[in-house]
Amino acid sequence: MGGFGKWLGGGLGFVMGGPIGALLGFLVGSMVDSTSINTSTYTSSPRTTTPGAFGVSLMVLIAAVMKADGKVLRAELDYVKQFFVRQFGKESALEATRILKDLLDQDIKVREVSEQISRNMDYSSRLQLLHLLFGVSLADGAVNKSELGVIEKISGYLGITSSDFTSIRNMFVPETDSSYKILEIERTAGNEEVKKAYRRMAMKYHPDKVSHLGEDYKKAADEKFRKVNEAYEKIKKERNMP
Repeated sequence: MGGFGKWLGGGLGFVMGGPIGALLGFLVGSMVDSTSINTSTYTSSPRTTTPGAFGVSLMVLIAAVMKADGKVLRAELDYVKQFFVRQFGKESALEATRILKDLLDQDIKVREVSEQISRNMDYSSRLQLLHLLFGVSLADGAVNKSELGVIEKISGYLGITSSDFTSIRNMFVPETDSSYKILEIERTAGNEEVKKAYRRMAMKYHPDKVSHLGEDYKKAADEKFRKVNEAYEKIKKERNMP
């Protein structure tokens, strides 16, 4: 389990207790080499998110979303596996997929799990979790209302603001004026307000905001940052802004 242990890295921290710990008790035992993972509580800061805590939280929430409509599609499993392959390599992807399949057979208390994450995870990391959950939900190219409903509930339990939820949702499920919604402004906003909104959102979604998760997750954050830039460029083109 050395490959997966390296991916988790930095300690599992808060996820070893509470409802997440109860779900993932099997991690400490036959599936995890305890010599390669620090399973002690991460104590340097209650709001500092380790790569391990983020990775485990991500898998639990992915399982909750995939279970939302009562069926798990091969396309969804393939998407998750390919995400892990791109980010962490084939060996770690296979091990992570095994754990995900185990989670899919368990009863996940979405509210309890999400609130545990909210209490212990910094806001930028929670935004990144939300972005990745939308990607999993739309892996088969279709909008599933049950899954999107669960993601919205998770977002609320995670303490994500409604404007941030709408911003990230519009990166995946475009609505009327989606570029404006991504920047969290109205179409009636003036050009200067558009520029200020872009700078604010670019700062909020900049990959450096999750640099504490390591380079692998920082790469995953690039897509969110790119969507903000695309939205801004589209508005500039529509308005002939310099």
